[in-house]
Amino acid sequence: MTEHRNQPDQARHEELERVWGNEPGWRSASAVNHTTVGLRFLITGLAFFLVGGVLAMLVRTQLALPEQDIIGPDLYNQIFTMHGTVMMFLFAIPVLEGAAMYLIPKMIGTRDLVFPRLSALGYYCYLFGGLIIMSSLVLQIAPDAGWFMYTPLSSSTYSPGPGSDFWLLGITFVEISAISAGVELVVSILRTRANGIALNKMPIFCWYILAMALMIIFGFPPLILGSILLELERAAGWVFFEVAGGGDPLLWQHLFWLFGHPEVYIIFLPAAGIVSTLIPVFAQRPLVGYRWIVLAIIVMGFISFGLWVHHMFTVGIPQLALAFFSVASMLVAIPTAIQIFSWLATLWSGKVLFRLPMLWILGFLIVFVCGGLTGVMLALVPFNWQVHDTHFVVAHMHYVLVGGMLFPLVAGFYYWLPHISGRMPSDTLGRWGFWLFFGGFNMTFLLMHLTGLLGMPRRVYTYDAEMGWGWLNLLSSVGGFVMAIGVAVVILDIALHFRFGRKAERNPWNADTLEWATPMPVSAYNFASLPDITTRHPMWDQPDLPDTIAAGKHGLPEVLNQRRDIFGSDAITGKVREIVHLPSNSWLPMQTAAVIAVVCISLLIKAYPLALAASFGVLFFALRWSWHNGAHPVASPWRDDDPVDPPLHSRTFDGPGLWGMVISLMANGTLYVSLLFGWFYLWTAAPQWTAPEDGPIALLPLFASGVLLSLAVLVFRRAVSQLRQGTDARLQSLLWLAAGLGLLHFLSLVWVLVTAPLTPGELAHDAVLTVMLYYLLFHGGLATIFTVLQAVRVRIGYVALRLPYEPVVVQPFWMYTLGVFWMSFAAFVLLPMAWGGV
Repeated sequence: MTEHRNQPDQARHEELERVWGNEPGWRSASAVNHTTVGLRFLITGLAFFLVGGVLAMLVRTQLALPEQDIIGPDLYNQIFTMHGTVMMFLFAIPVLEGAAMYLIPKMIGTRDLVFPRLSALGYYCYLFGGLIIMSSLVLQIAPDAGWFMYTPLSSSTYSPGPGSDFWLLGITFVEISAISAGVELVVSILRTRANGIALNKMPIFCWYILAMALMIIFGFPPLILGSILLELERAAGWVFFEVAGGGDPLLWQHLFWLFGHPEVYIIFLPAAGIVSTLIPVFAQRPLVGYRWIVLAIIVMGFISFGLWVHHMFTVGIPQLALAFFSVASMLVAIPTAIQIFSWLATLWSGKVLFRLPMLWILGFLIVFVCGGLTGVMLALVPFNWQVHDTHFVVAHMHYVLVGGMLFPLVAGFYYWLPHISGRMPSDTLGRWGFWLFFGGFNMTFLLMHLTGLLGMPRRVYTYDAEMGWGWLNLLSSVGGFVMAIGVAVVILDIALHFRFGRKAERNPWNADTLEWATPMPVSAYNFASLPDITTRHPMWDQPDLPDTIAAGKHGLPEVLNQRRDIFGSDAITGKVREIVHLPSNSWLPMQTAAVIAVVCISLLIKAYPLALAASFGVLFFALRWSWHNGAHPVASPWRDDDPVDPPLHSRTFDGPGLWGMVISLMANGTLYVSLLFGWFYLWTAAPQWTAPEDGPIALLPLFASGVLLSLAVLVFRRAVSQLRQGTDARLQSLLWLAAGLGLLHFLSLVWVLVTAPLTPGELAHDAVLTVMLYYLLFHGGLATIFTVLQAVRVRIGYVALRLPYEPVVVQPFWMYTLGVFWMSFAAFVLLPMAWGGV
């Protein structure tokens, strides 16, 4: 798209590009811009997808004929474990996160995500974590216990090598990335929409991403906790899953599937968002039942957290629970059906243009509906028992995940490709790629349903010829290679289009959403001015938007004081409330992720002193990061000409940072609740749960520690309250007093831990208590450090009455620390005493 600008406009665009653009050459690694970070997620995810695809082809080669020995059983176990791990953790979720990071700011009419450095940190954690996991494959010490790492198979007894450690530490590393993206996307969608985009005017894709991000916040912490506990059991010998010490291997399955089942919807929802975005465009009419779809998204998000046990129907749970989870598993078909009927109604009532992206959408509708039907079959307990751990389940999973995610994703690639490159893909190559992939996919997995029904178990590296599965497996393998050729054709098409593709005209699909109002290829700042949006279909209702935006006729058309500014808006109405100043390019995200990688590698090679030193390095970089905020000279120092209507966010009591803190604490709280769940589960269900007759934790010192913490919180709240009342006369002294009380609380808690006769290597009871005490110590220490920094910043002048923002952000952390302390005191100490000698 060519734009004709006058000289002042051109100068303004160049200034915007200079402030928002990336550094040239190798220094572009410090980029934090959402377009760059999103594309890096996408490219890296596609690279991992190719690795996972090669592993899948190796599996199909081995299984093509009976009694083959091309791949031995040990290597086969590593390959299928890594295939699942790569596809689920290194491809599916990161790629969808990358797509969301790229699209969301453009769809809601802003210039970047609200915490751009957090996005960059997430990317480097993903990259480094993925490389650590992949290195195990190169070293031939990859995990081999399946991508769900069931205990006791993954324990040090049955998996003594470092493979499981690579999985546990690497995946936990990667999950930092997912949580970062979740926080980033939730706050960005809720607080930085263009002026006037109320919730009921929000693009439907944003609803899907909002639900996905919230599900990440609540879905990933149980697996993070499970991974930490299992790694502690493997590395330090603490007991959580071993029956002999009072643990239970089923606890791992609960924690894993508390994450694992919502993950299916975390993958599905963004893909469904692509479908809901593309279908109205190619039907050339608004989406039928917008409000019903929003309701279905919310309901699906809630129900998905109540289905985890349907992966455990065969482990011997009570019949009442079986019935409950069976019904819940079927209920999820209702919100899914609402969406499918809405899509069909939109197509039925529109004038459908069968362009290339629509081909992949139709493929999705066929494959995903088939996967949904087999899902309902698996929700029936008797049928589930019959086909459990067979190829039927493998086929169902691929129909749901590939049908529900990969088909829409490729449709989205083709749809938004002109936005990235400014060129159109080849229709001919694209159609060849689709039909090869669609045919190969169904040939592979439709037949796999039959091999499963005939009794072929999953995860076996070979089978006898007389079982009668040979011809089905051969056809499945042929289908797999046809599918791989289809992938190659699609990749070739995308690669060639950057050089040979026809130049795209503005808004080539006649879409309705705001991302098509940006230049093509997109600029670093997205919008030269930030428009007011009063409709759900801005490009249909205001077709001159690209011109008026480029001409600077809307908000924030000029760069002020070399800052990266965007609007902060009300979460409900979308009305502008403040100007959010964003950080610029920085090496801190990469440095922080690199030091976390050192911690991870040190733990893998059991260099614990180095791991401890690197952990302090992580703390150093994190604090340095937080130091460069607010009124710091590299952020937005106080100026007499600072805007007041709307004001800068760091001059208010309710900026996006406060929202980021609260959302992060929601994830943290989920991890804590998972620990509580583990405690009560082991207490009530572990077959050999044993507790000392006398509680090992000294009651009065722990109570005294809690009193000190309570006083610290009261003092901190007093400091913030005075700020809100318009005075900062005693701010610094109150912050120092809160920090002092926090330090006393921390030291007393250390004394409780050191003097307690805990034996985490012998009893699961003591192991859980020890983890709980370390959790409290971590939060008490961190709250104290935060407060010391705030007191220092008051002294320097970065925090004051006219700069009240930062203490308000820290306050929820103190409140959370206080809440989990007294909850722990009640659940881990008082309740067992009241129950009787536990």
